[in-house]
Amino acid sequence: MALALLPPSPASHRRSLRPVSSPPLARVTPAARFCPAFFSSLSPGSCSLQRTGAAGGDGDGAGEGSSEAPVAGWLDADLLRRVSGAADADQALDIVAESSGGAGAALEAPECNAIVAAALDRGNVELALSVFEAMRSGFAGVGGWRWARPDVRTYALLVQRLAAALRVSDAIRIIDCVSRAGVSSTEEVPFGIIVRCPTCMVAVAVAQPQDGTQVVSCSKCRYQYELFSGEITSIESEEVSMDISALEKALRFINIRKDGLPAAVHSIVISAPSGTARTHRFATQTVELPAQEGERVTISLAAPSNVYREMGPLKISARSQGFKPGEPMCLTNHINGQVSKLLRAPSKNEGSFFVSPYLLVGALALLASGDAASAFIDPSLPRLIAATAVASAAVGTTLNQVVLPEIQKLPQKAVDIVAVRQQLLSQYDILQSRLKELKQFAQKEVWMLARMCQLDNKILAVGEPSYRCVQ
Repeated sequence: MALALLPPSPASHRRSLRPVSSPPLARVTPAARFCPAFFSSLSPGSCSLQRTGAAGGDGDGAGEGSSEAPVAGWLDADLLRRVSGAADADQALDIVAESSGGAGAALEAPECNAIVAAALDRGNVELALSVFEAMRSGFAGVGGWRWARPDVRTYALLVQRLAAALRVSDAIRIIDCVSRAGVSSTEEVPFGIIVRCPTCMVAVAVAQPQDGTQVVSCSKCRYQYELFSGEITSIESEEVSMDISALEKALRFINIRKDGLPAAVHSIVISAPSGTARTHRFATQTVELPAQEGERVTISLAAPSNVYREMGPLKISARSQGFKPGEPMCLTNHINGQVSKLLRAPSKNEGSFFVSPYLLVGALALLASGDAASAFIDPSLPRLIAATAVASAAVGTTLNQVVLPEIQKLPQKAVDIVAVRQQLLSQYDILQSRLKELKQFAQKEVWMLARMCQLDNKILAVGEPSYRCVQ
Protein backbone atom coordinates (compact mmCIF):
# COMPACT_ATOMS: atom_id res chain seq x y z
CA MET A 1 0.00 0.00 0.00
CA ALA A 2 1.25 3.42 -0.86
CA LEU A 3 -0.69 5.13 1.90
CA ALA A 4 2.49 5.35 3.95
CA LEU A 5 4.07 7.68 1.40
CA LEU A 6 2.36 10.77 2.75
CA PRO A 7 4.73 13.43 4.05
CA PRO A 8 4.96 13.70 7.82
CA SER A 9 2.71 16.20 9.47
CA PRO A 10 4.49 18.89 11.48
CA ALA A 11 4.77 18.07 15.14
CA SER A 12 4.24 21.68 16.13
CA HIS A 13 0.76 21.86 14.62
CA ARG A 14 -1.91 21.49 17.29
CA ARG A 15 -5.67 21.43 17.00
CA SER A 16 -8.46 21.73 19.52
CA LEU A 17 -11.02 18.93 19.37
CA ARG A 18 -14.62 19.58 18.40
CA PRO A 19 -17.32 18.69 20.95
CA VAL A 20 -19.56 15.68 20.37
CA SER A 21 -22.55 17.91 19.72
CA SER A 22 -20.86 19.32 16.65
CA PRO A 23 -21.87 17.46 13.45
CA PRO A 24 -18.60 17.17 11.53
CA LEU A 25 -17.01 14.11 13.07
CA ALA A 26 -15.01 13.54 9.89
CA ARG A 27 -12.44 16.17 10.79
CA VAL A 28 -9.04 14.82 11.76
CA THR A 29 -8.95 14.76 15.53
CA PRO A 30 -5.87 14.46 17.72
CA ALA A 31 -6.61 10.75 18.05
CA ALA A 32 -6.17 10.47 14.31
CA ARG A 33 -2.59 11.64 14.77
CA PHE A 34 -1.95 8.34 16.51
CA CYS A 35 -2.97 6.47 13.35
CA PRO A 36 -0.26 3.82 12.80
CA ALA A 37 2.52 4.37 10.33
CA PHE A 38 0.64 2.57 7.56
CA PHE A 39 -1.42 5.68 6.87
CA SER A 40 0.92 8.51 7.77
CA SER A 41 4.38 9.03 9.09
CA LEU A 42 4.41 11.25 12.14
CA SER A 43 7.51 13.09 13.19
CA PRO A 44 9.19 11.61 16.27
CA GLY A 45 8.98 13.29 19.58
CA SER A 46 6.43 14.13 22.18
CA CYS A 47 2.87 14.59 20.97
CA SER A 48 0.78 16.62 23.40
CA LEU A 49 -3.01 16.58 23.11
CA GLN A 50 -4.88 19.51 24.54
CA ARG A 51 -8.65 19.33 24.81
CA THR A 52 -10.74 22.41 25.46
CA GLY A 53 -14.28 21.90 26.55
CA ALA A 54 -15.36 25.12 24.86
CA ALA A 55 -14.02 24.11 21.47
CA GLY A 56 -16.54 24.67 18.76
CA GLY A 57 -16.84 26.11 15.33
CA ASP A 58 -19.14 26.49 12.43
CA GLY A 59 -20.72 23.44 10.87
CA ASP A 60 -19.09 23.82 7.49
CA GLY A 61 -15.59 23.69 8.89
CA ALA A 62 -14.36 26.64 6.86
CA GLY A 63 -12.27 28.03 9.69
CA GLU A 64 -10.28 24.88 10.31
CA GLY A 65 -8.21 22.76 7.96
CA SER A 66 -6.58 19.44 8.25
CA SER A 67 -2.98 19.11 9.28
CA GLU A 68 -2.50 17.69 5.80
CA ALA A 69 -5.03 19.87 4.01
CA PRO A 70 -4.92 19.32 0.24
CA VAL A 71 -3.98 22.25 -1.96
CA ALA A 72 -7.18 23.69 -3.41
CA GLY A 73 -5.54 25.15 -6.53
CA TRP A 74 -7.83 27.74 -8.12
CA LEU A 75 -10.78 26.75 -5.87
CA ASP A 76 -11.28 29.47 -3.26
CA ALA A 77 -12.79 29.04 0.17
CA ASP A 78 -16.23 30.33 -0.86
CA LEU A 79 -16.46 27.89 -3.77
CA LEU A 80 -15.33 25.00 -1.59
CA ARG A 81 -18.01 25.92 0.94
CA ARG A 82 -20.69 25.81 -1.76
CA VAL A 83 -19.40 22.60 -3.32
CA SER A 84 -19.17 20.81 0.04
CA GLY A 85 -22.92 21.24 0.49
CA ALA A 86 -23.81 19.41 -2.73
CA ALA A 87 -25.78 16.18 -2.64
CA ASP A 88 -23.58 14.17 -4.99
CA ALA A 89 -20.63 14.41 -7.36
CA ASP A 90 -22.74 15.53 -10.34
CA GLN A 91 -24.19 18.49 -8.45
CA ALA A 92 -20.74 19.42 -7.16
CA LEU A 93 -19.36 19.36 -10.70
CA ASP A 94 -22.25 21.55 -11.87
CA ILE A 95 -21.39 24.12 -9.19
CA VAL A 96 -17.74 24.11 -10.29
CA ALA A 97 -18.73 24.51 -13.95
CA GLU A 98 -21.12 27.35 -13.14
CA SER A 99 -18.53 29.19 -11.07
CA SER A 100 -15.74 28.90 -13.65
CA GLY A 101 -17.85 30.08 -16.58
CA GLY A 102 -15.33 28.67 -19.05
CA ALA A 103 -15.02 25.65 -21.28
CA GLY A 104 -14.97 22.21 -19.72
CA ALA A 105 -11.71 20.81 -18.41
CA ALA A 106 -10.45 18.08 -16.12
CA LEU A 107 -10.03 18.88 -12.47
CA GLU A 108 -6.59 18.14 -11.09
CA ALA A 109 -6.09 15.60 -8.33
CA PRO A 110 -5.23 18.25 -5.66
CA GLU A 111 -8.45 20.11 -6.45
CA CYS A 112 -10.53 16.91 -6.21
CA ASN A 113 -8.84 16.09 -2.92
CA ALA A 114 -9.66 19.56 -1.64
CA ILE A 115 -13.34 19.01 -2.48
CA VAL A 116 -13.30 15.61 -0.73
CA ALA A 117 -11.62 17.14 2.33
CA ALA A 118 -14.14 20.01 2.42
CA ALA A 119 -17.03 17.57 2.24
CA LEU A 120 -15.60 15.48 5.07
CA ASP A 121 -14.93 18.60 7.17
CA ARG A 122 -18.56 19.53 6.75
CA GLY A 123 -19.73 16.04 7.68
CA ASN A 124 -21.02 15.30 4.17
CA VAL A 125 -19.60 11.80 3.93
CA GLU A 126 -21.99 10.77 1.15
CA LEU A 127 -20.65 13.53 -1.09
CA ALA A 128 -17.06 12.50 -0.41
CA LEU A 129 -17.84 8.87 -1.35
CA SER A 130 -19.77 10.01 -4.42
CA VAL A 131 -16.84 12.12 -5.60
CA PHE A 132 -14.49 9.19 -5.02
CA GLU A 133 -16.64 6.87 -7.15
CA ALA A 134 -16.80 9.54 -9.87
CA MET A 135 -13.02 9.86 -9.77
CA ARG A 136 -12.67 6.10 -10.19
CA SER A 137 -15.11 5.94 -13.09
CA GLY A 138 -13.56 8.92 -14.94
CA PHE A 139 -16.81 9.87 -16.71
CA ALA A 140 -17.26 13.41 -17.99
CA GLY A 141 -19.98 15.67 -16.59
CA VAL A 142 -21.87 18.68 -17.90
CA GLY A 143 -19.88 20.92 -20.24
CA GLY A 144 -16.99 18.49 -20.57
CA TRP A 145 -15.87 18.77 -16.97
CA ARG A 146 -14.45 15.57 -15.53
CA TRP A 147 -12.90 14.36 -12.30
CA ALA A 148 -9.24 13.40 -12.01
CA ARG A 149 -8.17 9.86 -11.23
CA PRO A 150 -7.63 9.20 -7.50
CA ASP A 151 -4.04 9.26 -6.30
CA VAL A 152 -2.28 8.16 -3.12
CA ARG A 153 -3.44 11.22 -1.18
CA THR A 154 -7.05 10.55 -2.16
CA TYR A 155 -7.02 7.06 -0.69
CA ALA A 156 -5.11 8.12 2.43
CA LEU A 157 -7.41 11.09 3.00
CA LEU A 158 -10.56 8.97 2.76
CA VAL A 159 -9.24 6.15 4.92
CA GLN A 160 -8.12 8.46 7.71
CA ARG A 161 -11.19 10.70 7.71
CA LEU A 162 -13.72 7.86 7.39
CA ALA A 163 -12.08 5.99 10.26
CA ALA A 164 -12.14 9.17 12.33
CA ALA A 165 -15.85 9.52 11.50
CA LEU A 166 -16.38 5.92 12.72
CA ARG A 167 -17.32 4.82 9.18
CA VAL A 168 -15.15 1.71 9.45
CA SER A 169 -16.87 -0.33 6.74
CA ASP A 170 -16.45 2.50 4.23
CA ALA A 171 -12.79 2.94 5.19
CA ILE A 172 -12.14 -0.78 4.70
CA ARG A 173 -13.87 -0.62 1.32
CA ILE A 174 -11.50 2.18 0.29
CA ILE A 175 -8.56 -0.04 1.28
CA ASP A 176 -9.94 -2.78 -0.96
CA CYS A 177 -10.12 -0.28 -3.81
CA VAL A 178 -6.41 0.48 -3.48
CA SER A 179 -5.51 -2.96 -4.84
CA ARG A 180 -7.71 -2.28 -7.87
CA ALA A 181 -6.37 1.20 -8.57
CA GLY A 182 -6.37 2.01 -12.28
CA VAL A 183 -9.29 -0.32 -13.04
CA SER A 184 -12.68 1.16 -13.77
CA SER A 185 -15.24 0.44 -11.08
CA THR A 186 -17.93 -0.21 -13.70
CA GLU A 187 -15.96 -2.56 -15.96
CA GLU A 188 -13.86 -4.99 -13.97
CA VAL A 189 -12.77 -8.28 -15.52
CA PRO A 190 -11.78 -10.59 -12.65
CA PHE A 191 -8.52 -12.47 -13.04
CA GLY A 192 -9.91 -15.58 -11.39
CA ILE A 193 -8.97 -17.78 -8.47
CA ILE A 194 -5.61 -19.52 -8.24
CA VAL A 195 -6.06 -23.30 -7.88
CA ARG A 196 -3.23 -25.28 -6.31
CA CYS A 197 -2.04 -28.79 -7.01
CA PRO A 198 -3.60 -31.20 -4.46
CA THR A 199 -0.29 -33.06 -4.11
CA CYS A 200 2.35 -30.30 -4.27
CA MET A 201 0.16 -27.33 -3.21
CA VAL A 202 1.68 -25.08 -5.88
CA ALA A 203 -0.32 -22.94 -8.31
CA VAL A 204 -1.34 -24.94 -11.38
CA ALA A 205 -4.33 -23.15 -12.94
CA VAL A 206 -6.73 -20.22 -12.80
CA ALA A 207 -10.45 -20.85 -12.34
CA GLN A 208 -12.29 -18.02 -14.09
CA PRO A 209 -16.02 -17.29 -13.68
CA GLN A 210 -16.92 -18.92 -17.01
CA ASP A 211 -14.89 -22.09 -16.40
CA GLY A 212 -16.57 -25.39 -15.60
CA THR A 213 -14.42 -28.46 -16.30
CA GLN A 214 -10.74 -28.41 -17.18
CA VAL A 215 -7.88 -30.90 -17.04
CA VAL A 216 -4.54 -29.53 -15.82
CA SER A 217 -1.05 -30.90 -15.31
CA CYS A 218 1.53 -30.20 -12.61
CA SER A 219 5.16 -29.86 -13.60
CA LYS A 220 6.42 -30.70 -10.13
CA CYS A 221 4.68 -34.01 -9.43
CA ARG A 222 3.90 -34.63 -13.15
CA TYR A 223 0.37 -35.81 -12.46
CA GLN A 224 -2.87 -34.71 -14.06
CA TYR A 225 -6.00 -33.48 -12.31
CA GLU A 226 -9.54 -32.57 -13.26
CA LEU A 227 -10.92 -29.27 -11.98
CA PHE A 228 -14.66 -28.79 -11.70
CA SER A 229 -15.86 -25.28 -10.85
CA GLY A 230 -19.36 -24.11 -10.04
CA GLU A 231 -21.79 -23.09 -7.34
CA ILE A 232 -22.94 -25.41 -4.58
CA THR A 233 -26.66 -26.04 -4.99
CA SER A 234 -27.04 -28.44 -2.07
CA ILE A 235 -24.90 -29.91 0.67
CA GLU A 236 -25.47 -32.68 3.19
CA SER A 237 -23.09 -33.37 6.07
CA GLU A 238 -22.87 -36.12 8.66
CA GLU A 239 -20.51 -36.44 11.57
CA VAL A 240 -18.82 -39.85 11.80
CA SER A 241 -16.78 -41.65 14.42
CA MET A 242 -14.45 -44.45 13.36
CA ASP A 243 -12.96 -47.09 15.63
CA ILE A 244 -9.55 -48.34 14.55
CA SER A 245 -7.58 -51.31 15.77
CA ALA A 246 -4.48 -51.15 17.90
CA LEU A 247 -2.37 -52.24 14.93
CA GLU A 248 -3.61 -49.33 12.83
CA LYS A 249 -2.94 -46.94 15.69
CA ALA A 250 0.62 -48.24 15.89
CA LEU A 251 1.10 -47.85 12.13
CA ARG A 252 -0.16 -44.28 12.29
CA PHE A 253 2.10 -43.56 15.26
CA ILE A 254 5.22 -44.60 13.34
CA ASN A 255 3.96 -42.75 10.23
CA ILE A 256 3.56 -45.83 8.06
CA ARG A 257 -0.05 -44.87 7.45
CA LYS A 258 -0.30 -41.10 7.04
CA ASP A 259 -3.89 -40.69 5.91
CA GLY A 260 -6.04 -38.83 8.41
CA LEU A 261 -9.17 -40.06 10.13
CA PRO A 262 -12.42 -38.58 8.81
CA ALA A 263 -14.52 -36.59 11.25
CA ALA A 264 -17.40 -35.74 8.90
CA VAL A 265 -18.72 -36.93 5.56
CA HIS A 266 -20.12 -34.39 3.08
CA SER A 267 -22.14 -34.85 -0.09
CA ILE A 268 -22.37 -31.74 -2.28
CA VAL A 269 -23.95 -30.96 -5.64
CA ILE A 270 -21.98 -28.48 -7.78
CA SER A 271 -23.56 -26.78 -10.79
CA ALA A 272 -21.19 -25.46 -13.47
CA PRO A 273 -21.91 -22.29 -15.52
CA SER A 274 -22.77 -24.51 -18.50
CA GLY A 275 -25.58 -26.14 -16.51
CA THR A 276 -23.78 -29.42 -15.82
CA ALA A 277 -24.19 -30.65 -12.25
CA ARG A 278 -22.16 -33.24 -10.37
CA THR A 279 -22.41 -34.90 -6.99
CA HIS A 280 -19.25 -35.41 -4.98
CA ARG A 281 -18.92 -37.33 -1.73
CA PHE A 282 -15.88 -36.88 0.46
CA ALA A 283 -14.74 -36.66 4.07
CA THR A 284 -12.85 -34.04 6.07
CA GLN A 285 -10.66 -34.25 9.15
CA THR A 286 -12.80 -31.66 10.96
CA VAL A 287 -16.54 -31.19 11.28
CA GLU A 288 -16.35 -27.71 9.75
CA LEU A 289 -17.87 -27.25 6.31
CA PRO A 290 -15.32 -26.30 3.62
CA ALA A 291 -17.98 -24.20 1.85
CA GLN A 292 -21.57 -23.09 2.21
CA GLU A 293 -24.51 -23.51 -0.11
CA GLY A 294 -24.53 -20.88 -2.86
CA GLU A 295 -20.76 -20.29 -2.80
CA ARG A 296 -18.60 -20.86 -5.85
CA VAL A 297 -15.94 -23.52 -5.41
CA THR A 298 -13.44 -25.53 -7.43
CA ILE A 299 -13.00 -29.18 -6.54
CA SER A 300 -9.80 -30.92 -7.65
CA LEU A 301 -10.23 -34.55 -8.67
CA ALA A 302 -7.84 -37.33 -9.56
CA ALA A 303 -7.45 -37.80 -13.29
CA PRO A 304 -10.53 -39.54 -14.73
CA SER A 305 -10.30 -42.84 -16.60
CA ASN A 306 -10.84 -41.17 -19.99
CA VAL A 307 -7.68 -39.06 -19.61
CA TYR A 308 -4.67 -41.19 -20.48
CA ARG A 309 -1.68 -41.49 -22.77
CA GLU A 310 -0.84 -44.50 -24.90
CA MET A 311 2.44 -46.35 -24.41
CA GLY A 312 2.34 -49.10 -26.99
CA PRO A 313 -0.61 -51.34 -26.17
CA LEU A 314 -0.93 -49.83 -22.69
CA LYS A 315 -3.12 -46.90 -21.67
CA ILE A 316 -1.47 -45.12 -18.76
CA SER A 317 -3.28 -42.47 -16.73
CA ALA A 318 -1.16 -39.85 -14.95
CA ARG A 319 -3.15 -40.21 -11.75
CA SER A 320 -1.87 -39.42 -8.29
CA GLN A 321 -0.81 -42.47 -6.33
CA GLY A 322 -3.42 -44.05 -4.07
CA PHE A 323 -6.47 -42.33 -5.60
CA LYS A 324 -9.26 -43.72 -7.72
CA PRO A 325 -10.33 -42.08 -11.01
CA GLY A 326 -12.34 -38.94 -10.34
CA GLU A 327 -11.87 -39.11 -6.55
CA PRO A 328 -12.08 -35.70 -4.78
CA MET A 329 -8.72 -34.56 -3.43
CA CYS A 330 -8.97 -30.85 -2.67
CA LEU A 331 -11.56 -28.05 -2.56
CA THR A 332 -10.91 -24.33 -3.13
CA ASN A 333 -13.45 -21.79 -1.90
CA HIS A 334 -13.66 -18.77 -4.22
CA ILE A 335 -15.21 -16.56 -1.54
CA ASN A 336 -12.50 -16.70 1.12
CA GLY A 337 -9.74 -18.46 -0.82
CA GLN A 338 -9.58 -21.33 1.69
CA VAL A 339 -8.06 -24.59 0.43
CA SER A 340 -9.33 -27.75 2.15
CA LYS A 341 -7.72 -31.18 1.80
CA LEU A 342 -10.32 -33.92 1.29
CA LEU A 343 -10.30 -37.54 2.42
CA ARG A 344 -11.90 -40.62 1.00
CA ALA A 345 -15.39 -41.09 2.38
CA PRO A 346 -15.60 -44.35 4.35
CA SER A 347 -18.09 -46.97 3.28
CA LYS A 348 -20.86 -47.85 5.70
CA ASN A 349 -19.85 -51.54 5.75
CA GLU A 350 -16.14 -50.93 5.51
CA GLY A 351 -14.02 -52.36 8.31
CA SER A 352 -10.36 -52.40 9.07
CA PHE A 353 -8.09 -53.86 6.40
CA PHE A 354 -6.27 -55.93 9.00
CA VAL A 355 -9.46 -57.70 10.14
CA SER A 356 -10.74 -58.24 6.59
CA PRO A 357 -12.22 -61.75 6.20
CA TYR A 358 -10.46 -62.19 2.87
CA LEU A 359 -7.08 -61.57 4.46
CA LEU A 360 -7.77 -63.78 7.48
CA VAL A 361 -9.19 -66.71 5.47
CA GLY A 362 -6.35 -66.54 2.97
CA ALA A 363 -3.70 -66.50 5.69
CA LEU A 364 -5.29 -69.41 7.58
CA ALA A 365 -5.65 -71.43 4.37
CA LEU A 366 -2.01 -70.81 3.48
CA LEU A 367 -0.77 -71.84 6.90
CA ALA A 368 -3.01 -74.90 7.05
CA SER A 369 -1.93 -76.09 3.61
CA GLY A 370 1.70 -75.63 4.55
CA ASP A 371 1.35 -77.65 7.75
CA ALA A 372 -0.55 -80.41 5.96
CA ALA A 373 1.88 -80.64 3.05
CA SER A 374 4.94 -80.60 5.29
CA ALA A 375 4.08 -84.11 6.60
CA PHE A 376 4.03 -85.58 3.06
CA ILE A 377 6.47 -83.51 1.03
CA ASP A 378 9.12 -81.65 3.00
CA PRO A 379 9.27 -80.49 6.63
CA SER A 380 10.91 -77.23 5.50
CA LEU A 381 7.96 -76.30 3.26
CA PRO A 382 6.38 -73.85 5.77
CA ARG A 383 9.61 -71.88 5.86
CA LEU A 384 9.75 -71.89 2.07
CA ILE A 385 6.16 -70.63 1.90
CA ALA A 386 6.92 -67.87 4.41
CA ALA A 387 10.03 -66.78 2.49
CA THR A 388 8.08 -66.79 -0.76
CA ALA A 389 5.33 -64.71 0.84
CA VAL A 390 7.83 -62.17 2.16
CA ALA A 391 9.61 -61.96 -1.21
CA SER A 392 6.29 -61.51 -3.03
CA ALA A 393 5.27 -58.76 -0.62
CA ALA A 394 8.60 -57.00 -1.13
CA VAL A 395 8.33 -57.19 -4.90
CA GLY A 396 4.72 -56.01 -4.83
CA THR A 397 5.59 -53.09 -2.56
CA THR A 398 8.47 -52.07 -4.82
CA LEU A 399 6.25 -52.18 -7.88
CA ASN A 400 3.43 -50.24 -6.24
CA GLN A 401 5.56 -47.65 -4.48
CA VAL A 402 8.45 -47.07 -6.91
CA VAL A 403 8.00 -48.51 -10.38
CA LEU A 404 4.33 -47.90 -11.16
CA PRO A 405 4.26 -44.29 -9.84
CA GLU A 406 7.21 -43.39 -12.06
CA ILE A 407 5.58 -45.01 -15.08
CA GLN A 408 2.32 -43.16 -14.42
CA LYS A 409 3.99 -39.74 -14.32
CA LEU A 410 4.03 -37.52 -17.38
CA PRO A 411 7.30 -37.22 -19.31
CA GLN A 412 9.41 -34.27 -18.30
CA LYS A 413 9.38 -32.79 -21.80
CA ALA A 414 5.59 -32.75 -21.76
CA VAL A 415 5.47 -30.39 -18.76
CA ASP A 416 8.29 -27.96 -19.63
CA ILE A 417 5.87 -25.34 -20.96
CA VAL A 418 3.55 -25.98 -18.02
CA ALA A 419 6.47 -25.26 -15.66
CA VAL A 420 6.86 -21.73 -17.07
CA ARG A 421 3.16 -21.04 -16.65
CA GLN A 422 3.21 -22.39 -13.10
CA GLN A 423 6.17 -20.20 -12.23
CA LEU A 424 4.29 -17.09 -13.35
CA LEU A 425 1.18 -18.17 -11.46
CA SER A 426 3.25 -18.83 -8.34
CA GLN A 427 4.73 -15.33 -8.49
CA TYR A 428 1.26 -13.85 -8.87
CA ASP A 429 0.02 -15.98 -5.98
CA ILE A 430 2.86 -14.74 -3.74
CA LEU A 431 2.06 -11.12 -4.59
CA GLN A 432 -1.62 -11.66 -3.86
CA SER A 433 -0.80 -13.33 -0.53
CA ARG A 434 1.40 -10.43 0.53
CA LEU A 435 -1.22 -7.93 -0.58
CA LYS A 436 -3.85 -9.79 1.43
CA GLU A 437 -1.66 -9.70 4.54
CA LEU A 438 -1.05 -5.97 4.05
CA LYS A 439 -4.76 -5.30 3.64
CA GLN A 440 -5.54 -7.23 6.81
CA PHE A 441 -2.89 -5.21 8.66
CA ALA A 442 -4.39 -1.98 7.33
CA GLN A 443 -7.88 -3.03 8.42
CA LYS A 444 -6.62 -3.62 11.96
CA GLU A 445 -5.14 -0.11 11.97
CA VAL A 446 -8.44 1.35 10.77
CA TRP A 447 -10.25 -0.33 13.66
CA MET A 448 -7.61 0.97 16.08
CA LEU A 449 -7.97 4.53 14.78
CA ALA A 450 -11.77 4.34 14.98
CA ARG A 451 -11.61 3.12 18.60
CA MET A 452 -9.26 5.95 19.54
CA CYS A 453 -11.54 8.53 17.93
CA GLN A 454 -14.51 6.99 19.69
CA LEU A 455 -12.60 7.30 22.97
CA ASP A 456 -12.01 10.98 22.20
CA ASN A 457 -15.74 11.46 21.69
CA LYS A 458 -16.54 9.74 24.99
CA ILE A 459 -14.04 11.90 26.85
CA LEU A 460 -15.70 14.96 25.36
CA ALA A 461 -19.12 13.65 26.34
CA VAL A 462 -18.21 13.31 30.02
CA GLY A 463 -16.83 16.86 29.99
CA GLU A 464 -13.29 16.19 31.14
CA PRO A 465 -11.42 19.49 30.86
CA SER A 466 -8.12 18.31 29.46
CA TYR A 467 -5.84 15.33 29.06
CA ARG A 468 -2.31 14.84 27.85
CA CYS A 469 -0.70 11.94 26.09
CA VAL A 470 3.06 11.70 25.63
CA GLN A 471 4.47 9.36 23.04
